[in-house]
Amino acid sequence: MSMFCFQCQEAAKGTGCTIKGVCGKSDDLSNMMDLLIYVVKGLSVLTQEGEKKGITDEKIGHFIMRAMFSTITNANYDKDAIIERVHEGLELKRNFRARLISEGVIQEKNNLHDCANWDAKTIEEFEGKNILIGVLSTENEDVRSLRELVIYGIKGIAAYTEHAYNLGHENKEIFQFIQKAMASVTDNTLSADDLVALVMETGKFGVDAMALLDGANTGRYGNPEITEVNIGVRKNPAILISGHDLRDLEDLLEQTKGTGVDVYTHSEMLPAHYYPFFKKYDNFAGNYGNAWHRQRDEFATFNGPILFTTNCIVPPLKDATYTEKIYTTGSSGLGGSKHIPERQKGGMKDFSEIIEHAKKCAPPKEIETGKIVGGFAHNQVITLADKVLGEVKAGNIKNFVVMAGCDARMASRSYYTEFAQKLPTDSVILTAGCAKYRYNKLPLGDINGIPRVLDAGQCNDSYSLVVIALKLKEALGLDNINDLPIVYNIAWYEQKAVIVLLALLYLGVKDIHLGPTLPAFLSPNVVSVLVEKFGIGGISTVEEDLATFLN
Repeated sequence: MSMFCFQCQEAAKGTGCTIKGVCGKSDDLSNMMDLLIYVVKGLSVLTQEGEKKGITDEKIGHFIMRAMFSTITNANYDKDAIIERVHEGLELKRNFRARLISEGVIQEKNNLHDCANWDAKTIEEFEGKNILIGVLSTENEDVRSLRELVIYGIKGIAAYTEHAYNLGHENKEIFQFIQKAMASVTDNTLSADDLVALVMETGKFGVDAMALLDGANTGRYGNPEITEVNIGVRKNPAILISGHDLRDLEDLLEQTKGTGVDVYTHSEMLPAHYYPFFKKYDNFAGNYGNAWHRQRDEFATFNGPILFTTNCIVPPLKDATYTEKIYTTGSSGLGGSKHIPERQKGGMKDFSEIIEHAKKCAPPKEIETGKIVGGFAHNQVITLADKVLGEVKAGNIKNFVVMAGCDARMASRSYYTEFAQKLPTDSVILTAGCAKYRYNKLPLGDINGIPRVLDAGQCNDSYSLVVIALKLKEALGLDNINDLPIVYNIAWYEQKAVIVLLALLYLGVKDIHLGPTLPAFLSPNVVSVLVEKFGIGGISTVEEDLATFLN
């Protein structure tokens, strides 16, 4: 075993990757990410000591946010970039620790966790340490499971918080909780009940983080509105932008304006088309392709350069024709690809190099034609509330089925396409995230003008689905969200889906079904607790699940 990672749904054999990540992550990169998490834990332990005397450093909060985001599945494959972050974190820790000592908060020799005191400066020291402090260093399986559930939830919170931060929005309470939680997972005195309570608190701050990002996005770009998005191509050279960061898209569109270069979205960037702000750009051409895992085929036919703004990278094969056309920015990274630096305060990122690259490329090859409809975030659905409620009360809409979450490569995910196809025609799908690509192009029709697939947007827009559910509960005069005609059949892949799940649990939603498999990081005992308290379950066959869910 040269590594161990089980944070995503594709964990090898349903237990964990031990030689190389199914995602493409090498063992040395995985171990270096473990070390980065260890540095974050150390910083967090120290900040908890500092807070006892009112000593804080906001740089640490910002660093932890970006460090946690960069370890999300499929976000960063650049080992050198991760090593640089380890160095940065250790320097912050060195300085903050010295400050605490000088002000008498802690002693040079103390009883704090090793992660707070450990220091190193060479790669050899890093590689000697990182094999000792990974996931399996917590020997108790149940404690390990609950700790990792918190950590993966924090990774999701960090992702949403960074997007909001890039738009000038932050919530210091979220930063403080992240540090408290990361310190708490090093505390061997916490009981299982304490850790379960921490898991639920993580869900609470997940709701806060999604609300923060929703406010940041809608405050700058307007409320998403019903929009038809072109999935064909034009005849201009173009840039394909992937990931989730809307501020990066804004900078790119502004700089490509009038250059003759079009911009297309891919995968999770599709919902950008729903925001009124972006409709002013004539060169915002449409969406190209499908979910992230199909990029090896679709990037080859796109012809132009590709910009990754966040996670959802699939490392290209050695003979890929598009390798030299990949650019990364933000928390994303890919060894050998050009990385575009952060924007200066008050300015934009410099996308001139990728724009000049695009001008030399052929236009995209057409792989499909037509349009898809989306933009059903909470504000838009609430605008249609009377019409929706009318159809519910008339019996024309019998059920809402939340099919949010992630898509991925496993053949078993065809289940979600078949499930959507076999739903009764009086059922409406509420979706967000790239899971929608399993059914958003199917001819599922509408119910008296209401489309049977209501796409709220990106995975973080699962917040919209929660708001819609709460408004529906209020409108129908119900006391409990679980009395709604809503069932939850959620697909998951990475850690942003984990925080969405924890947010739903915090809000009291029960009987959520998660697939295509339950997380490998949940021990049997932890699964039992989730089943007993929240009715969490897996999936079986489409026929069996339809009978269960719609009963």
